[in-house]
Amino acid sequence: MKKVLNSNHLKLIAIIAMTVDHFADLFYPSFPAQPIPIILHLIGRLTAPIMWFFVCEGFYYTKNLKKYISRMLILAVISHFAYCFAFGISYIPFVGGKIFNQTSVIYPLLMALLVLYVTYKNTTLKKWQKEIVNFVLIISAFPADWSSIAALSIVDMYKHRKNLFKQMCAMMFYVLIYAVVSFFFVNKVYAFVCIGVIMVYPLLSLYNGEKGKAGWMKWVFYAYYPAHLVIVGIIRLIMYGNNPILF
Repeated sequence: MKKVLNSNHLKLIAIIAMTVDHFADLFYPSFPAQPIPIILHLIGRLTAPIMWFFVCEGFYYTKNLKKYISRMLILAVISHFAYCFAFGISYIPFVGGKIFNQTSVIYPLLMALLVLYVTYKNTTLKKWQKEIVNFVLIISAFPADWSSIAALSIVDMYKHRKNLFKQMCAMMFYVLIYAVVSFFFVNKVYAFVCIGVIMVYPLLSLYNGEKGKAGWMKWVFYAYYPAHLVIVGIIRLIMYGNNPILF
């Protein structure tokens, strides 16, 4: 099969899918068991695995890892407030007794980057020290969107770079765990939809390893993620008042 998609193409697909997913949250709040929102959320499942895949690629190819981590840190902070505003979540985590969806998926991506840095780049920590640090980093992502599963998926996917099938198997192992937990403790429809991440496989199999000519595309994603969440939040206030719309 001819590989026709570069990173810009895939990131654009991720942006479109993410927009569809978040506006489905807006117009069909609390993840109802209805055909249209389920289809829209299934489209949205393309976003996370594309993001995870490119964190692996970014870690491998970046010339300045510290700048990459710094950019992700800044994005995680900005996105926390944008995410909470979008969905009517308290800016202070765990208010109201909830433990899930307390911050955006960018936080687990940042934690995954730090784990990869500690594992492959740090030369001062001993192996047991690295394991403790990595455990703390991954656990800290538990309350975020996609929870610790996002960080674990990225770390395991990085181990299998250049073998997309193994990357997808690693990803699905963790996503299935996440789906089972979600089924019993969060939302049964959401648990079913999560399995839809596997739809990304044929898209990533078309990846040709090239960046694409539009070098500014990565900055579009950095800006678009929090910006579109702010728009979702404004519409939420108009439609529902200052009320949460996630399950």
